[in-house]
Amino acid sequence: RVQLVESGGGSVQPGGSLTLTCVASGLTSSHYCMGWFRQAPGKEREGVSCYYSGYDFSYYADSVKGRFSISQDNTKLYLQMNSLKPEDTGTYYCATFPGSCGGGYPMAREDFSRWGQGTQVTVTT
Repeated sequence: RVQLVESGGGSVQPGGSLTLTCVASGLTSSHYCMGWFRQAPGKEREGVSCYYSGYDFSYYADSVKGRFSISQDNTKLYLQMNSLKPEDTGTYYCATFPGSCGGGYPMAREDFSRWGQGTQVTVTT
């Protein structure tokens, strides 16, 4: 059974940086799309970034392009977040599904079958 555990959240000032880590266990192959979603209070959960190692595919939401960077090292997924803004505040979730990312919109929530519990990121003065 696939399990995902996120860490690295915290509270930072605008302009600061954080690195989120997701440790995956129970993966039966290397062919998984791995992604990060976030949810702010009162808002829908939205896709932030995803990565597929099979062909080095990565996707970023427009709101984080140029500021966030996703990477994977074996069973660990990272999200390097720079130049953080108050609107980046939310609970960040790691998610995955067996298969490749890509095609159309690669971060449809219904495609992701396994989710972590989330880690809180707060950007505030």
